[in-house]
Amino acid sequence: MTATGQAVYCGYCGQGLDGSDHAACARRLGVVDPPRFCAACARRMVVQVTPAGWTATCSRHGALDSAR
Repeated sequence: MTATGQAVYCGYCGQGLDGSDHAACARRLGVVDPPRFCAACARRMVVQVTPAGWTATCSRHGALDSAR
């Protein structure tokens, strides 16, 4: 994400959002899969899936959870 909070990289495949089709990635993220890459820096995130949901943590940008 940029300083304005806008994602720059795909959270599913880690590729840049400019010029590529990420519709399939968005479907996967919207259904059940947690993000695997940080949307701000494309670093691989540490993901933990539990029966109640998931958490994904970037070493630079913090954690997300399935409640967001």
